[in-house]
Amino acid sequence: MSVLPPLLSLIIPAYNEGERLPATLPPVIDFLDAQPYAAELIIVNNNSRDDTRAVALQFAASRPYIRVLDEMTQGKGAAVRTGMLAAEGEYLFMADADFSMPVAEITKFLPPKLSQYDVAIGSREAPGAVRYNEPSYRHLMGRVFNFYVKVLAIPGFEDTQCGFKCFRREVARDILPHQTIDGWAFDVELLFIALRRGYHVVEVPVDWYYGENSRISPVRDTINMVREVLRIRYNGWAGRYDRTRTGNAAVPRAR
Repeated sequence: MSVLPPLLSLIIPAYNEGERLPATLPPVIDFLDAQPYAAELIIVNNNSRDDTRAVALQFAASRPYIRVLDEMTQGKGAAVRTGMLAAEGEYLFMADADFSMPVAEITKFLPPKLSQYDVAIGSREAPGAVRYNEPSYRHLMGRVFNFYVKVLAIPGFEDTQCGFKCFRREVARDILPHQTIDGWAFDVELLFIALRRGYHVVEVPVDWYYGENSRISPVRDTINMVREVLRIRYNGWAGRYDRTRTGNAAVPRAR
């Protein structure tokens, strides 16, 4: 008898999150346990220097639907790619380990609330979205970077950097093998490829809570992201994301 894939694959990239996961994962697990559909949770240890992997494995031992993968290439983009290419769900949802968006917001991205899309991106700027406790300087930096992204790469979207995005599995497997950026702007690249290939991308308003222990360095990482957006623009001009340049990516195995 064939086994249907889970409806949802939740992918969490984790770099040095050994202290944070014990606080953020229990609500996620409670949410998944309460759903009427099948789901899987994939935690990708991204070359952590702390006990992230051991902590993740402890949670994996508590539920059969939790998997732990290792990605040794440094960068959130590399970790997300590893998790998504290994995922089996119909909808692949990537989420930051700090879960600054309440886990129940995931419902907004799934049927019956939302279904007619290829990529859905969590937005802190779409009508109905609410930001909590964000310093004004961080909001301003985000708006400046978003303007830069709109001018050079992805016009028409107000928030490309929220860490919560959902892809239909077949769409993810079409675009992820062509991802070239492992740094913070990787999701700009994925959206650029998706739009270049004619996929339907929508913004979903979410509630979002600012955390003081964010992994992003406002100055250093913003400079790097600007450089990466220029690289995306160049790759687009060079045709590196065109369908004629397809290839297959290896699917990682669970550890």
